[in-house]
Amino acid sequence: MRYVSTRGQAPELSFEEAMLTGLARDGGLYVPASVPALPEDEIAAMAGQPYEEVAYRVMRPFVGEAFSDAQFRTLIDAAYGGFGHAARAPLVQLGAGHHLLELFHGPTLAFKDFAMQIIGQMFEAALTRSGSRVTIVGATSGDTGSAAIEAFRGLAAVDVFILYPHGRISEVQRRQMTTPTDDNVHALAVDGDFDDCQALVKDMFNDFDFRDGVALAGVNSINWGRVLAQVVYFFTSAVSLGAPHRPVSFTVPTGNFGDIYAGSIARAMGLPIERLVVATNRNDILHRTLESGAYVKEGVHPTISPSMDIQVSSNFERALFDAYGRDGAAVAGQMSELRDSGGFRISQGAYEGLKEIYGSDRVSEEETSATIKQALAETGELLCPHSAVGVAVAERHLDPSVPMITLATAHPAKFPDAVEDATGVRPPLPSRMADLYERPERVTRVPGELAPIQEIIRERIAS
Repeated sequence: MRYVSTRGQAPELSFEEAMLTGLARDGGLYVPASVPALPEDEIAAMAGQPYEEVAYRVMRPFVGEAFSDAQFRTLIDAAYGGFGHAARAPLVQLGAGHHLLELFHGPTLAFKDFAMQIIGQMFEAALTRSGSRVTIVGATSGDTGSAAIEAFRGLAAVDVFILYPHGRISEVQRRQMTTPTDDNVHALAVDGDFDDCQALVKDMFNDFDFRDGVALAGVNSINWGRVLAQVVYFFTSAVSLGAPHRPVSFTVPTGNFGDIYAGSIARAMGLPIERLVVATNRNDILHRTLESGAYVKEGVHPTISPSMDIQVSSNFERALFDAYGRDGAAVAGQMSELRDSGGFRISQGAYEGLKEIYGSDRVSEEETSATIKQALAETGELLCPHSAVGVAVAERHLDPSVPMITLATAHPAKFPDAVEDATGVRPPLPSRMADLYERPERVTRVPGELAPIQEIIRERIAS
């Protein structure tokens, strides 16, 4: 299995090389040179299997010779052994034809754990084998950072620096990043929004002297390994509802497009996905793009679903690459236009290709709160604001003949203020995190400028 850049100018890499590299040197994102299809009988045979077994069957074709079969099974078992539910990603029925996929039973209570825990295991195995050391730098709108810190804390061959927008994430999200005491993890509060943090990380990767000097690696959703791990729960949930013998649809609350792009990979592998519906909050650039064919940045507005407060959706570049028939030059041109003028128009053919796969809708703040309240009253399910955005959109797109699965991306206790405002109920943290508010914090406030942050990174990895 080889991996190519969405911009067409970087060398092809193996799975391990692409995983450890993150962003391609031409600024693009790595994707498989081809997506392996699974026969219908192999998909059907996943029904009733443990999550770890399905993870092995889905991911194995993509990892090539990076790990032996036995080692890869061991890494998967270690990744998911600490989850708080035996099913790892259980389904809950909300109503006729509508199901909620609970992705918040991992160590940091968010869907990012499914990817980050296995990425941490694979990084450690690869670096131990080579005797190498890397510096991981990531940007987060809330959940990626805590999941990365939890996955890599204490590892001898890794230093982790997470940039998050100061004052724009929930207190639980912040404390999950700032309270770990391990010397190799560093939380950096950036003056700016998530898009600023993400741009700083990309600038570091494009500064090749810095990148090579600190052995930079990335675990944001730009990392193909992250997307791959998220493909698995599309399979586990779909087969539990009758796939491949019946189609299913998914609604995904998303800002950076990685989670829903994983669904498109599952679809390309042969999973009969009827529709992939993008659910956005008021920062609705993805919805506007899928409605109009024009990707145009507007300002980022803080919301009660902060992990989706994004205007530059990195993984949308992967979808564009597919829609343009894997024409890297076309994608590079659009990304240059986005950088220079703040937007671009998708060609008619590519736009029609996107619309064949993706639907979309947006939800206001008031509708989000109302959905949290309604879900508790009618189903007993307490939703986080992001999951509520997904549920609200899914209800508008239900088809009686096709089951709809909405991804519940975070535990409600990560956003207690928003949930309490909507329902009067303050969701408690799980017992293992009960003292989170009492733990001392360790964080560095930084300006939204490249040079000072690079200097901090150099100093800390040298000490």
